[in-house]
Amino acid sequence: MIVKQQAAILEVKNLSVVLVATGNDIISEIDFTLQAGEVLGLVGESGSGKTTLSSALLGYTRHGAKIISGQVILNGRDILKLNDQQIRQIRGCQIAHVAQDPGTALNPVLKIGQQFDELLEVHQPELSKSAHQQKILKILKEVGLAADEEFLKRYPHQLSGGQQQRVLLALAFILQPQLIILDEPTTALDVTTQSLVLNIIRQLCQEYQVAAIYVSHDLTVVKDIAHRVIVLYSGRIAEDAWLENLFEQPRHPYSYGLIQAIPDVVEKRELNPIQGHAPSPNHRSPGCAFSDRCAYATAQCRSERPHLVAVEHAQHPHFIACHYPEWYQNAEQVHAAHLLQEDGLNTQEIVLRAENINAWYGQHQVLFDVNLQIQRGECLALVGESGSGKTTLSKAIAGINESVTGILSLEGQTVPFQAKNRSLKQRHKLQYIFQNPYKALNPIHTIEHTLSKVVQHFFKTSTDETAQRVSEVLKQVSLPDQIKYAYPRDLSGGERQRVAIARALLCQPDILICDEITSALDVSVQASILQLLQQLQQQGVTILFVTHNLGVVRAIANRVAVLQKGRIIETGDTDQVLSSPKHAYTQLLLAHAPSLFKTPSQTISDQQLSYV
Repeated sequence: MIVKQQAAILEVKNLSVVLVATGNDIISEIDFTLQAGEVLGLVGESGSGKTTLSSALLGYTRHGAKIISGQVILNGRDILKLNDQQIRQIRGCQIAHVAQDPGTALNPVLKIGQQFDELLEVHQPELSKSAHQQKILKILKEVGLAADEEFLKRYPHQLSGGQQQRVLLALAFILQPQLIILDEPTTALDVTTQSLVLNIIRQLCQEYQVAAIYVSHDLTVVKDIAHRVIVLYSGRIAEDAWLENLFEQPRHPYSYGLIQAIPDVVEKRELNPIQGHAPSPNHRSPGCAFSDRCAYATAQCRSERPHLVAVEHAQHPHFIACHYPEWYQNAEQVHAAHLLQEDGLNTQEIVLRAENINAWYGQHQVLFDVNLQIQRGECLALVGESGSGKTTLSKAIAGINESVTGILSLEGQTVPFQAKNRSLKQRHKLQYIFQNPYKALNPIHTIEHTLSKVVQHFFKTSTDETAQRVSEVLKQVSLPDQIKYAYPRDLSGGERQRVAIARALLCQPDILICDEITSALDVSVQASILQLLQQLQQQGVTILFVTHNLGVVRAIANRVAVLQKGRIIETGDTDQVLSSPKHAYTQLLLAHAPSLFKTPSQTISDQQLSYV
């Protein structure tokens, strides 16, 4: 994908944001340009500064931070010099923003049509109501939604997650802004819905010549949508490259590490997480911020900060911030990924069996005679689109779904479907990790308090032993020990998810149910968590892994069960199902799964639209 060179629609010069309390920078000396119709991928781990940078481009900073220098020039106008009223007029009209969670971005008390009317009345009051209506129906059709009055009368809660996200896209594009910032817009979506949304973004950016910044931690998705990629690390640009250059030959050790950590649906690759943690603004090295985690770092790297320099002999503009730009000549090539060997199971013992499981939400049946069984030490992946019944089935097994019938046995012993009727030993043996960790953690308790209570409840340990177990499990999930003094609100989404995983691991379960637990994680942290789960498997822990990420399935699962509309329609060994799927629905999922080794699909059929 090549964008024709033309005048930049956006110029960012020497942009820096600092913490007011300490003066330490969150992002520093950010420089880049963006052309009309170009999609820029902005990637990096949690804490790299992605959200701070994307917010600063809107003239906004979170509480406790401020912009101290730089320019954000949109079509020749520096928005950082505008007053509050002028910036409000630009937001939504010339600069649009698409949030990660459409459920919180859409007003729950306004109908969909009212939300469009409100936007157009503010920014285009000169147009007639009939002109407003025509614009609304046109953009709804372009994003694949029903362009009729019935749809406009719905409330956000009456739409699926994919429909809500497409409403946000329609709200963002309806005014034909010059710049749109998309903050992880597909993180919680299944693969077919994600493919649809990416196609819509790609087509609308091209049609309206809108410049876009796509913020994500998922590099396979970025590969599917971006023309160019900026890799952020600790608030600074580590690499700025055209898409093909970055994935074929990353020139910064950090970029290389991120790509090595990506699981892929096409082949089972060895995942190599980047060891250590990204430094906070208050604990950076005086030199290269990545030096503490870099295998190629020297004394110069630890004492002298590198600046962006052009890569010699590059076909397209390519910049890196590294003292030793030729380090990669000594590293193995990115595409020479190691294939993992399957570990044989130590036993054929069935530890979990579910027979003829049916489940309802009110009068609506969502599971139909589902049967599955899992061996000790096995990982069974449960996949399917949103609404297929994955979470309903996993919650039924965990005992937190009331309207369920069937037979559930744990190690040969029948157990009730309600957790409150299970013994302490049965609850201890089976643990559930929720998809949304913020709702699963008590907001008024510190992390230490939350984890300590689990240890004391199940094991009655002393205060010192409890503290030791808490420290050990935090290390297991790649979190620093000092995080135990924080509250859930103080953590990133990825950090909260790791705390939720740590809480389950403290119970030393025999069976672990993981409900989309890696969807909010950076690829490197995801790789470390997947490695941890593989180690637990080798110790005999059985895992039911619910996910829409088929790359993760390839990396960790022994077997796969595919759910569609409450029924298992295909099951088998992972390689068999992902390499030679028999059912058309499974083939559809695989066709839209992002990959480092596949060409992105450009179209999606009307039949596929009906799924989402």
